[in-house]
Amino acid sequence: MSEKEAGQAEGLAVIDKEDGWTSHDVVAKARGVFNTRKVGHAGTLDPGATGVLLLGVGRATRLLRFLTPLSKQYVGELVLGTETSTLDAAGEITAVYDMSGITPEQVADAASGFVGDIMQVPPMVSAIKVGGRRLYELAREGLEVEREARPVAVHDLVVAPIDPDAGVYRIEVSCSSGTYIRSLAADIGTVLGGGGHLRALRRTAIGSFAADEARPVGSPALLSMAEALRDYPAVSVDESVGRRVSSGQVMEVDELAVEGDGPWAVVGSQGQLLAVYEPFTSGSVKPAMVIPR
Repeated sequence: MSEKEAGQAEGLAVIDKEDGWTSHDVVAKARGVFNTRKVGHAGTLDPGATGVLLLGVGRATRLLRFLTPLSKQYVGELVLGTETSTLDAAGEITAVYDMSGITPEQVADAASGFVGDIMQVPPMVSAIKVGGRRLYELAREGLEVEREARPVAVHDLVVAPIDPDAGVYRIEVSCSSGTYIRSLAADIGTVLGGGGHLRALRRTAIGSFAADEARPVGSPALLSMAEALRDYPAVSVDESVGRRVSSGQVMEVDELAVEGDGPWAVVGSQGQLLAVYEPFTSGSVKPAMVIPR
């Protein structure tokens, strides 16, 4: 690593994204704050959504692929009786239903049917590619294409009335990465015999990184690279094993003293992240990535 690279900021920033900002806007701002182009994010948030966004800075951008799959938590508002073109409050109204007779008990019962492993059709305003193009690009042109349902997991889903007479409910969701909360809101409305959309979405956590430790992008703090992988099992090694890890050697499970399915963060005697290891052949593990000394 060059002297210039050694002096650059690196680590994980837990950002509280503001309303109206795209995830790319946050990255662009952070590049100026940290004075480096090496900034990336894990887990896109829509412009109208707020909350936790993880930024990798410097060499920590290489860790983002381990952070993206972490489970997510959200809060928002389900509005029954109105469908929109984007499934949220930013879109145009496309259909209106009289759902004044729907009770909180019926809403809770409908929501319970979406808990567990489910198949979900991505919305047209998502970033998924179909035929080499982003769905949201096609949506801007007024096009709608067939989308394949994808498996996602909803670990917990709670709805509570805010203004049931107006069809407004608070929705709290704990789910796997890749779950679209706006689609959940719309699907609940459909199951109830009408329609619905989502508003006021806020992501409250990605894995163990929660909103109470998130900071504005203008005044971020950096967690170390080892702390960035706190949701994964970690193993500390001495200097001798550390040298082998840093050279990217395949090792026996017993040599590295790891347990479980991995991946594992391998930490040196000074608490620094040396590498991330993953299962290889039976009884051995290999580096998924090595942090250069």
